[in-house]
Amino acid sequence: MGVNIIPIYNKLIRDRILEILESKGLTYNAYTLLPDQYLTEIKKKLYEEVKEFDETTNEMDAIEEMADVLELLHAALKVYGKSFDELEAVRIKKKDERGGFDKGLYLIDVQDK
Repeated sequence: MGVNIIPIYNKLIRDRILEILESKGLTYNAYTLLPDQYLTEIKKKLYEEVKEFDETTNEMDAIEEMADVLELLHAALKVYGKSFDELEAVRIKKKDERGGFDKGLYLIDVQDK
């Protein structure tokens, strides 16, 4: 007699995953997170997706992982009641003040005169 191993995920999932599981005839246990739990799980998922981005070895996989990171940023903005345009305005302000990361500069150290 074989033993059924049930995978335990305990993580934030995309909105349509439960529909997809149902369409495959699978059963599941899930619930809707409270706002503070939701933000905590978004942050955890961001770490997971950034790690996956770091581990990519080709352009297509890298783009997929960046899309996941972007989707999570959109979710976090919604929790904070902010729009992507507001985030973009902050990004542009910081870039105007301190620059972007376009030149690939790498600081080794700074000596006091």
